[in-house]
Amino acid sequence: MSAESKLSELNLELPPAPAPMGVYKPIVIVGGMAYLSGHGPLQLDGSLMKGRVGSEVDQDAGYAAARQTGLAMLSTLKAGLGSLDRVKRVIKVLGMVNSDADFENHPAVINGCSELFAEVFGEDSGVGSRSAIGMGSLPGNISVEIEGIFEIE
Repeated sequence: MSAESKLSELNLELPPAPAPMGVYKPIVIVGGMAYLSGHGPLQLDGSLMKGRVGSEVDQDAGYAAARQTGLAMLSTLKAGLGSLDRVKRVIKVLGMVNSDADFENHPAVINGCSELFAEVFGEDSGVGSRSAIGMGSLPGNISVEIEGIFEIE
C-alpha cells in the first residue's frame, strides 16, 4: 500500500508544513536523499506541544509530541516532494527530548515518531537507524525536536 493511501486509511491529518524559524531550509534534497531539519510538535492549529518531559509533562505526553513531530515531518516531505509515495525508506532519525536530567526513557518518547513512520511506510521501509537523546532545553520549550534523512525516488 502506498504511503499516501496508508495516511488516509489511518485517518491521519497533517499539520501545515512548518515555515523555517531561522536561517535554514526545512528540507534539502541531494541526489536520492532528502534531509529534514529539526522539526517540533506542530499541531493542526499551528501551536506547538510544549513542556519538559519528566517535570512539566509526562512520558506519554512526550510520546504524543514525538508522534505529532513525525506528522509535521511528513508534511514537510509531502510539500517538498509532492507526494509521500516518493519516499523509498527512512534512513536515520535523530530525536531530541527536552527532559529533566534524571529522565532516562528518551527512546520510549521518540518511539512516537518511529512507530508513526513504521505505520505509514511499513516495517521494512519505515524503520531506519535512530538516536534518542535528552537535552537540557529546546527552542520555545518544545517537548521534542526531531530531524531525519530519507531515501527518495
